[in-house]
Amino acid sequence: MAIVPNPHKTTGLLGWIDDRFPLTKLWKDHLTEYYAPKNFNFWYYFGSLALLVLVNQLLTGIFLTMHYKPDAAQAWDSVEYIMRDVPWGNIIRYLHSTGASAFFIVVYLHMYRGLMYGSYRKPRELIWLFGMLIFFVLMAEAFCGYVLPWGQMSYWGAQVIISLFGAIPKVGPDLVVWIQGDYIPSDATLNRLFSFHVIMLPFVLVGLVVAHLIALHEVGSNNPDGVEIKKHKDPVTHIPLDGIGFHPYYTVKDLVGVGVFLIIFLGIVFFAPDGGGYFLEKPNFQPANPLVTPPHITPAWYFGTFYAILRAIPNKLLGVIAMFSSVIVLFLVPWLDRSKVRSIRYKGPISKIALALFTVAFAMLCYLGMQPPSPLYTLLSRIGTFIYFAFFLLMPFYSAIDKTKPEPERVTG
Repeated sequence: MAIVPNPHKTTGLLGWIDDRFPLTKLWKDHLTEYYAPKNFNFWYYFGSLALLVLVNQLLTGIFLTMHYKPDAAQAWDSVEYIMRDVPWGNIIRYLHSTGASAFFIVVYLHMYRGLMYGSYRKPRELIWLFGMLIFFVLMAEAFCGYVLPWGQMSYWGAQVIISLFGAIPKVGPDLVVWIQGDYIPSDATLNRLFSFHVIMLPFVLVGLVVAHLIALHEVGSNNPDGVEIKKHKDPVTHIPLDGIGFHPYYTVKDLVGVGVFLIIFLGIVFFAPDGGGYFLEKPNFQPANPLVTPPHITPAWYFGTFYAILRAIPNKLLGVIAMFSSVIVLFLVPWLDRSKVRSIRYKGPISKIALALFTVAFAMLCYLGMQPPSPLYTLLSRIGTFIYFAFFLLMPFYSAIDKTKPEPERVTG
């Protein structure tokens, strides 16, 4: 019997590669023949933008590492050397520092879209869990990077955050010394955080991003209607009737989002890299001095919400527990939401009001975490903390009793 050649088999150099590595298969499975819902909207830009900013952080970080010295006596001067003497060093440094803030902006918006449209619901629980792990590692990565310039806020911020582990009964003080490698933040601390920032955490972060994308492409993307597009397929081609190929349709659409993002991002990098004191705090333009405490120690803006929760509770140990719980509770969302529908479009007034209150509380806490403590701000922080946790802990109840609209069978566009 004659062997009929496969008409779809690639030839030439690409065929040679395909015989040894599934390049064409990967291209088809994850781009041209990965069918995404055709009703993606503005909120779906932020996943690809997060990937763009991750690449920016990795590339600029490599160049900064070439000139940075992780030494308490030389770290500040090495950053000044990068800014003043390395060709384009100031631009690379600002791309990295502004990129850190941009990373959290797009990640927060990406997470918020997941909360709105129920992207954590079955069968996407694992996608959400990988996403939350990415967020947790990103926070650790950002903290380590925040300390590296060894400015005033870097030094005292490190001391405040690491000292939180001292609240743990019995082992706390010894744990602080073990983490720091000394009794105060010092050269040993800087070296440890540098190794975490440039070696361990980036590897973990990239691995989690890959796992996040694999899990996403295994079950398919959610959409603003929360409808499973795989339910309705063409009987001949088995292509989802409400789906379109990710490439070229969404790759081209994402390029528009990338263009708008880069205009804003580079505008900040070139004209306001300090972000008005929020992206680069003014005390951090002074070298670290263990003998002079800044008038007000604040975290980077993207930690503001969690720092406000910490300060809202007078007991140090309970405050630390509340701060970490505010992150851990995000992992439980897939099992807290008992609504009959996924998307906020079809949820009832209780769920919509709850999400609106949560949004206001999160933004308010973010602002309060960067302000000097006062009786009024402490009261507002406690109100915001209550709303923050109530949104999640009461979700099994209000999502179950809330009246919902019927979900459509097909996406509505």
